[in-house]
Amino acid sequence: MTQEETHVAPLNKPDASWRQQLNDLEYQVLRHGGTERPFVGEYTNTETEGVYACRGCGTELFRSDQKFSSSCGWPSFFEPLAEERVRYLKDTSVPGPARVEVRCAACDGHLGHVFEGEGYDTPTDLRYCINSVSLTLQPKA
Repeated sequence: MTQEETHVAPLNKPDASWRQQLNDLEYQVLRHGGTERPFVGEYTNTETEGVYACRGCGTELFRSDQKFSSSCGWPSFFEPLAEERVRYLKDTSVPGPARVEVRCAACDGHLGHVFEGEGYDTPTDLRYCINSVSLTLQPKA
């Protein structure tokens, strides 16, 4: 994971198209960096095998075998499917230490945040805390 503050050109799609494609909560989270309430997302506790894709553009972002239970209230992953599919931004929108925002590299949709050094028993020292409304699960056939 590396932080970057450069801007990747988002999918060339007008705001009206995003509003038509996404419901109000999806739009608020993906397009304006909002967050869903903890413990209510459809993928928070699911153990279904498959691939999690961006709800905005369909880019495959995480696999179910990268998901783990963190009890934080949102789906947690220890790494993305491929580093080039996500991008990282410094987030100073809340008081305290800066966080690292995670966005879809293809459509610039806000996914959530990544945290380091929390001590989870995972292959990496990372927790990608991702909003369920930013994802669509494609179950394994």
